[in-house]
Order: sequence, then C-alpha cells, then structure tokens
Amino acid sequence: MINLNIKPEIAALEHEMIEWRHHLHAHPETAFEEFNTTQYLEKKLTEFGVDKIYKHFAPTGLVAIIHGHKPGPWLGLRADIDALDVQEKNSIHHCSTIPGKMHACGHDGHTAMLLGATKYLAQHRDFAGTLALIFQPAEENEGGGRVMVENGLFDELPIESIYGMHNWPNMPFGEFAIKSGPLMAAYDIFEITINGVGAHAAAPHFGHDTIVAAGQLITALQSIMSRNVDPLDAGVVSITQVHSGDTWNVLPQEAILRGTVRTFRPEVQDNIEQRIKAIASGIGSAMNVQIEVMYQRRYPATINSVKETEIAINAARAVVGHDQVNTQPNPQMGSEDFAFMLQQKPGGYIWLGAGKGAGLHNPAFDFNDKLLSYGASYWVEIVKSVLGK
Repeated sequence: MINLNIKPEIAALEHEMIEWRHHLHAHPETAFEEFNTTQYLEKKLTEFGVDKIYKHFAPTGLVAIIHGHKPGPWLGLRADIDALDVQEKNSIHHCSTIPGKMHACGHDGHTAMLLGATKYLAQHRDFAGTLALIFQPAEENEGGGRVMVENGLFDELPIESIYGMHNWPNMPFGEFAIKSGPLMAAYDIFEITINGVGAHAAAPHFGHDTIVAAGQLITALQSIMSRNVDPLDAGVVSITQVHSGDTWNVLPQEAILRGTVRTFRPEVQDNIEQRIKAIASGIGSAMNVQIEVMYQRRYPATINSVKETEIAINAARAVVGHDQVNTQPNPQMGSEDFAFMLQQKPGGYIWLGAGKGAGLHNPAFDFNDKLLSYGASYWVEIVKSVLGK
C-alpha cells in the first residue's frame, strides 16, 4: 500500500494541473515548433511570480528562475514539453486538435507537474539557493537537451545538480524507480546505401544485385551482438527500414537500409559501429557492389550519479513511502536526451509508475492525471533535500 504524503497545498493544485495538462494535450507541438506551448508556459510562470525567464537557450522552451529566501547553490529541475508525430486514437474530451500530432509520451503531464511545483515553490521560498525550472523542447529525436547545453545553459546559469522524471506506463501506479549508473541506453542511427548494377530480373547475371546484398547484410548484422559483443554487455542492433525497387521485373540499382543501435557503454558502442562498417565493406566486396555507411551518435546513455540518485530515492520515499521506491530497476534500451545534461552535471533521472494502460508512443496513450500530485510533490521534496539546509 502506498504511504502517500502529499502536501495540502499541492493537493489543492490538482485541479489546475489537470487543466494545464489537458490544454497542452489538446494543443501538441513537435520538436522546435513548441511556440504556442512556450507562450502558454511563459504566461503561467509570469502569473506565478518567478524571478526571471530565459528563452535564448533553444528556439523554443524556456528556463524560469526562483530565488530562495537565503543564498545557496543552484538546482535544476527539468521537464520535456514536445509531442510526437502520431495520430491520436482516443475519444477523450481533451483529445489532440492537431491532425497527426499528439502527446503520446506524457510530456504534457511532465510539464504540468513541474508547473505545479513551480507555483508552490514561488509561494514557499523557504529554501537556501536558486531554482532553475527547465522546460526543455525537442526531446523526441532532435536533441533539445543537447541544444540547450550547447547554447550555454550551464555556462550562464551556475547549476550544480539537475534532476529529471518520466512517467512509466505498466509500472505499478505511484511507484518510483531509479538506480545509479546507466538507466537508459545510448541512441545511434545508421543508413547503409548499396549501389550495384541494375538489370532485367530475367537476366541477373548482367547486373550486381543490391537486393541480395541487402539480404546478406540484414542477416550478418544480427551476428554482431551474438558473436562480437561480450554476452554480459547489453545492446541492440535493429534494421528498421528497407527501401529498394519499383517494379516486379527489374533488379534495382540501389538499396537502402536504416536502423538503430542501443548501448550502455562507449566501448560497446565503438565496437558495434566498427563491426557494422566492417561487415558492410566485406559484403560489398563479396557481392561486387558499393556500400556506404552513415553512422550517427544521437543520444548518449542516461547515467545517474551516486549522490544525486540517493537524494532522489529519499525524496521519492518522502512522497510514497519506503516500499514504493524500486532502487534496482532493470535499465531500459529506450533513450532520453536528458543524458546530455547529465554529461555536464551530476543528477538523477527517475521513473514514475503510471499503472496499466497504453504504452509510450502508442496512439491510444493518455497521461494518468492521478500522477500529477505525486510528481509535483516529488519535485518539492527534491528542493527540500538539496536546498532545505
């Protein structure tokens, strides 16, 4: 049973947090297009009485500042604000009003929880230090966290530690989960372009077949994890796209394979990249086709620091009790661009269980409003733990 400890002032904000969340859900905006979302947040934050708002760390998104009653260190709390290119399949009253876009990952809920905590903290400044409330754009695919770092977030603001949170469907409702070390995987992508010689399908000996070469590659790449990586190391190599050919009786001149790689350790990441390129080169020579590999490292692994993880564990326990905090969750192969911030500053990234329901990035997903008070309370406890003294 959850031993819930929600401050009365946070509980009183629940109706407003639901209202904010439903507005954001109905008006989703994707990476670096969150202009209306940013305007909405700026209006709310100004009403709350934050001390300053910065908007120049990314094309969209913002950072709000709250000074405590006493001087002290700087603490960063981050929520992602962007939606996905997904057509919503719900019939809820706050359903997306933008065709082809929806909040299918719960960033609307993350934003509402941090807004709720911000409103409370702007009114209760009995802490020693300064808060940076980071409403980050473009978490999905485009690396908004990286952009904010590159544009001077930590150079201009002397943030000493930083915390993030994500709702997690089909994890027990109200349970928190966090561990130090790698929690989410690095995210890489690759594109393999095969150029051969097209020919009539009835006379393949006059051509150099890109389709056969692509088939060899698809099979061979699956040997990387099983034969080239230590079995105790985790990783995934997945082909997600195959594009070639336009008709039944022509061997196409070109074939393109695209895919993704997920890892936790840089050594494994280096090994997989090298093996993809080596296998492609070998198959190209064997099949008499030209193969080019484009490999990009998109997001690093999300790695929690030890001290900040312990702070996060204690803050979560203060909200839901000792037994509702899982301190040894299995790391997940999904990725998170909060990792760019954790490369610069120590911090902790935590999951909050949403109970049974549609999974993340599913067109039937909708953030569980019952979590809003849990998340806002967690943020307040983090501030109390880090800046309370």
